Amino acid sequence: MEKNVVHKYLRKNKKFPHIWCPGCGHGVIMSSMLRAIDKQGLDRDDVAVVSGIGCSSRTPTYVDFNTIHTTHGRALAFATGLKLAKPDMTVIVVMGDGDAVGIGGNHFIHAARRNMDLKVIVYNNNIYGMTGGQASPTTPSGKKATTARYGNIERSFDICELAKATGAVYVARSTSYHVQALEKYIHRSLSKKGFTVVEAMTHCPTTYGRLNKIKEPVAGMIYQKDHFIMKAAWDKLPEEKREGKFPMGEFVDIEKTDFVSKYLRLIEANKE
Repeated sequence: MEKNVVHKYLRKNKKFPHIWCPGCGHGVIMSSMLRAIDKQGLDRDDVAVVSGIGCSSRTPTYVDFNTIHTTHGRALAFATGLKLAKPDMTVIVVMGDGDAVGIGGNHFIHAARRNMDLKVIVYNNNIYGMTGGQASPTTPSGKKATTARYGNIERSFDICELAKATGAVYVARSTSYHVQALEKYIHRSLSKKGFTVVEAMTHCPTTYGRLNKIKEPVAGMIYQKDHFIMKAAWDKLPEEKREGKFPMGEFVDIEKTDFVSKYLRLIEANKE
């Protein structure tokens, strides 16, 4: 792999610095995605990156593929249409936690149920970072947001469990600290046929961090290091020792016929 492989896939005429705040983990996730694409050996003309609205959804602005920056929560709907029109294209869908399972929750469920051949990467920073720090569906209970000044009283979504329950063929979780694992999971997701989800947990020093006293970027990454443990170790922990910890790793890896393959077979069968 080239030393500066990430630079190869960045738009040459795009001015930097980027839109993300200093210390944000989104650039780490984007770089992991680019290295995984390179490892997969995909031609950039055969790749499309689709996003909705939010901090993470600025990713298509910087990468030199076919890209679509769509509306809030609707990235999967646009991506579905693109995949059906261009079945041979690798379609990667980049979303934030609110974008994916807040306003986009219904699209997420049914894209997984249909087993659309889409590669989903959810940049999960536990908050609506771009629009003012509101609580998102993944804001942990007790944590603060601008709409939960005294702490969130709702139970948060587990995106991996949601993806698993609704039919995804590959589900994994890593963090912007555990970069090698993150790159490996994205690479594996690209090699699968069907609906895949990689949840990339990351820190938001500007909104979530300031409200929850993790405002230094390094502190956010240390939090990931200390609180996310591999699934094999997690499974052995007694319930009382799981408090404040989160599992990471691969949760689903199965084979199942995807929607596009079924759709193309149906067309062929009814041509007469």
